[in-house]
Amino acid sequence: MPLTANDPNRKTWLHVPENSDFPIQNIPFGVFLTRDDVITIGTRIGNTAIDLAALHQLGYFKGVPLTDDIFLQDTLNDFIDDGRKTWRLTRNRIAEIFDKENPSLQNNKEHRDIVLFDMDEIEMQLPVHIGDYTDFYSSKEHATNVGTMFRDPDKALLPNWLHIPVAYHGRSSSIVPSGTNIHRPMGQTMPAGAETPVFGPSRLVDFELEMAFIATDGNQLGEPIPIEKAEEHIFGLVLLNDWSARDIQKWEYVPLGPFLAKNFASSISPWIVTLDALEPFRVAGPQPIKEQLPYLQYEGEKSYDIHLEVAITPENSSPTTVCRSNFKYLYWNMAQQLAHHTVNGCLINSGDMMGSGTISGPTKDSYGSMLELTWRGENPIKMADGTERKFINDGDTVTMTGYCKNNEVRIGFGEVSNKLLPPFNKK
Repeated sequence: MPLTANDPNRKTWLHVPENSDFPIQNIPFGVFLTRDDVITIGTRIGNTAIDLAALHQLGYFKGVPLTDDIFLQDTLNDFIDDGRKTWRLTRNRIAEIFDKENPSLQNNKEHRDIVLFDMDEIEMQLPVHIGDYTDFYSSKEHATNVGTMFRDPDKALLPNWLHIPVAYHGRSSSIVPSGTNIHRPMGQTMPAGAETPVFGPSRLVDFELEMAFIATDGNQLGEPIPIEKAEEHIFGLVLLNDWSARDIQKWEYVPLGPFLAKNFASSISPWIVTLDALEPFRVAGPQPIKEQLPYLQYEGEKSYDIHLEVAITPENSSPTTVCRSNFKYLYWNMAQQLAHHTVNGCLINSGDMMGSGTISGPTKDSYGSMLELTWRGENPIKMADGTERKFINDGDTVTMTGYCKNNEVRIGFGEVSNKLLPPFNKK
């Protein structure tokens, strides 16, 4: 099925600011609360949010196989469950409706008033009900940096790392959208030189620059998803900040891995950018260092050229960009991740989220966490206001952005931005 929504020459009758993340070629999907306190599924072009439920009720999706209530939900799960054919037909139709040569909605003020909202009139929600969340560990640079810090630098990568996409299961209940305040977590830590642990707030709260893909139903229990079919079951991507408490993590992670250090909060950008919209930005990923088993071998380009940045904004101050990285640096790609996740027959449900793991690049300014950027706090980063950061302070806002760009179009993700507050105190 042709991706007519991706036509780089298409223009829209809606206003799109220069360098917007959301031209008509993007058409992401999200969930928002309208000015009338109604939760609806929508999309976005420029700074205009579009109520897809209203658009559907007004008859603009005739011929597209959508149920009457598909957009009258408070999550995208049912729409995602409909599969790639429906996603493509829907995006193509939206592109047609908002094409500058199409007068049907453009010249109907009554319908426009019902369907269109300025971004400052709505409140973005979590776009999907995330039943399960898996976090991978797919950046060789990140794994090598962490292994160098805490193990023998000559054996920074554990023996399994070059053979399998390592991952752990996270906590879906604490995944929140951009704009949600995050509280500094409490937990046990083992201070240097101490013989017994202490309880208190984490002193080493960190961000982790990640992206995550949202999956759809792809298999039955016991049925693997082959790597050549994996992308058919990936709806799209969001930015992910997988908040971490490094001191809690250091004490708890042996023998089973992170627990309280990770489950207190993970935040995502609210618009899901479809894999179809990213099609023009495919690139080859890193070459395997060791031969991979057949079920992980693939043909073609399976990575994407997505520019990523992280900024820290102290309270009442201006932001400082601390990291510039790229999604294409990941050693293990999304198709490999999903194929490995299901090779044992693990069931995947619509709305499941798979984190990439921290995305670090080859240069010091491309490291995707404060743990690496400051090298365990040994090299603090200077902020624009003159203060220094080893890790994240209370009152700091961490903002992640991402976009793709070629000579014809820019496709972006908006941002995931959250402020760190002191530990929760119920008054």
